[in-house]
Amino acid sequence: MKYSGRGGGTTWGLVGWCAGILLLLVGMPLAARGRLPETLATHWSRSGEADGSMSLWAAALFPALLWAVLVAGLAVASRHTGPQSRGPVRGWTAVTLAAGGVFLVGVQASVTRANLDRSDWREAGSVTGGGVATVVVAAAAGALAWLATRRSPAAPGRAADGPSMDLPEGQRLVWFSRTSNPWLQLTSAVTGLVALAAVVAAVGGLAETIPALTLVVPFVLASVLVLSCASVQARVGEEGLRVSFGPQGWPARRWALQDIEVARVEHRTPAQVGGWGYRLSGLGTTVMLRRGECLVVRVKGKDFAVSVDDAERGAALLNSLGAKSPR
Repeated sequence: MKYSGRGGGTTWGLVGWCAGILLLLVGMPLAARGRLPETLATHWSRSGEADGSMSLWAAALFPALLWAVLVAGLAVASRHTGPQSRGPVRGWTAVTLAAGGVFLVGVQASVTRANLDRSDWREAGSVTGGGVATVVVAAAAGALAWLATRRSPAAPGRAADGPSMDLPEGQRLVWFSRTSNPWLQLTSAVTGLVALAAVVAAVGGLAETIPALTLVVPFVLASVLVLSCASVQARVGEEGLRVSFGPQGWPARRWALQDIEVARVEHRTPAQVGGWGYRLSGLGTTVMLRRGECLVVRVKGKDFAVSVDDAERGAALLNSLGAKSPR
């Protein structure tokens, strides 16, 4: 088995998410300060009446400080994790950041809305409905992050060197590689935050509900589409070649060994294929996430290329397995 890939792009997406949540937490009450009292209700009794308060600036900075401490703690924990545990730790880090960020933003939105257009913090409205909705949405965000960061382990096998290899009887060889684009992942995080900001503005009473919510669908769709094109995985085995997209490995394209005429390696750039992502050009179809070596397969006279590391080894295994498979 051979595994290779680049996972650094995920870091940029997390950085964008953390920075965006921080801006929302601080900016939300400050953006509405003209409609807020100097002191905000920040705590409610079981009966739903406000019984605790903070100054406007404290209410803006306190949840931001909690968020900063959470992010710093997760960063330290990830740095001191051994190699064998990094995968699970990164998964739980993403879940915590997704659920924690949405929860804090939801609480801040509920507090802002409850204090909006009140002359005194004691007159603040209830936050019960907003609190329940916040918990539900935060749990959903954590679940989605968990699903997005799950990765199926590659099948066991053995690595081989060179452009061609011997295939011993009774052994199964598998090659796996992945690549991600940090800028596309950052773009996905930013567009997702715009959608979240629109929801928060509508829920918090900072903007008209209908105009704000009209931004949600296109930006959520853009975030999902960009995220699905921001990473790619390629797997070569006895069943052929499988190229899957996105953190969850879906959608995917598959080619059986008998359908692949030849596999090779080419150096390609975005300028040659017309840009980034899933591109159609005179060179055929190219999944371009970074310039450099690409695994290229010819199927029915047409080329399909994917920019992954260690493409030469993948091409060698494909050709060797194809030579043994019935045509």
